[in-house]
Amino acid sequence: MSEQLHEQIERHFAAGPAAVGDQAAMDAFLRLRTELESGALRAAEPDASAPTGWRVNAWVKRGILLGFRLGALQELPAGGLSFVDKHTYPARHFTAADAVRIVPGGSSVRAGAYLARSVVCMPPMYVNVGAYVDEGTMVDSHALVGSCAQIGKHVHLSAAAQIGGVLEPVNASPVVIEDDVLVGGNCGVYEGTIVRRNAVLAAGTILTRGTPVYDLVRGEVLRATPEQPLIIPEAAVVVPGSRSVNKGKGHPASEAWGLSLYAPVIVKYRDEKTDLSTTLEDLLR
Repeated sequence: MSEQLHEQIERHFAAGPAAVGDQAAMDAFLRLRTELESGALRAAEPDASAPTGWRVNAWVKRGILLGFRLGALQELPAGGLSFVDKHTYPARHFTAADAVRIVPGGSSVRAGAYLARSVVCMPPMYVNVGAYVDEGTMVDSHALVGSCAQIGKHVHLSAAAQIGGVLEPVNASPVVIEDDVLVGGNCGVYEGTIVRRNAVLAAGTILTRGTPVYDLVRGEVLRATPEQPLIIPEAAVVVPGSRSVNKGKGHPASEAWGLSLYAPVIVKYRDEKTDLSTTLEDLLR
C-alpha cells in the first residue's frame, strides 16, 4: 500500500493548485494522515545503512504539505473551545483505549501526529503534524514537539523544551531525539540536530546547525557539515557554556568588554550517578 500511496502523493503534490478540489487527492492525503497517526508511516525512520542512521522520507513531508494545500479554513471546536484552522488538520481526539495520558489544562495534538501508548502529556504542550512520539515519553508543560520531529522511547522533554519542526525545505532532516534522552527545561533543539540515545541536555542548552559543540572529554569540536546535521553522541552530557571572542574586527573591544559567545559543552558521558538523578521520572509516569 505504501508504494501506491507514495505514487499518489507525489502525483497530486506535483499538480500544484490543480489538486485543490480533487477528491482523489483528498482521499490520498487522508490515507497518509491515518498512516501517520497509526505510526505505520514516518517522516523519518531509523536506517542502519544511512550515514546518520536515519532516512528522511521526503514524500511523506510532501504529503503533509499537500494537506495544507487541500485544506480550507474552518471553525474547529475542540474541548469546548473554538479554533479556526485548515479543516485537514483538526486536533486529535484520544480515548482511554489509546493509553495516552493527556492531563487536563490546554494541551493539543494535531491530526497526523503519532503518540505511542504510555506517552504522558503535561499541560499545556503541543505536538505538531508529522511528529512521532514513542512509548513512555513525557512531554512536559509548555514543551513543543515540532512538525515531523522524531522522539524516541522513554524521553523526557522537560518544561518549555522546544523541539524544532521541519516541513520546508522538503528534503531537510527533522530533529531526532533518540531513546532515553533527557532534554532539560528551556532547551531548544533545531535544524535537524540528532541527539543520540541516553544523552542528557542540561537546562537551557540550545543546539542548532550552526552551533559548534565542544567535547571536553574527547577533545573534539562537533559541527554540522553540508552532508549531515549536528549529531550529539550517545550518553553525552551537554551543558550551556561560553567561549571568548578572540578574533575579528571586534577583538580588541571584545577583550575590553569581556564579550563571549554561547557554546554548548560536553562535560562528561552518562554514568550511574547521572542515571540516578533521573529516577524520579519513572515515579511520575
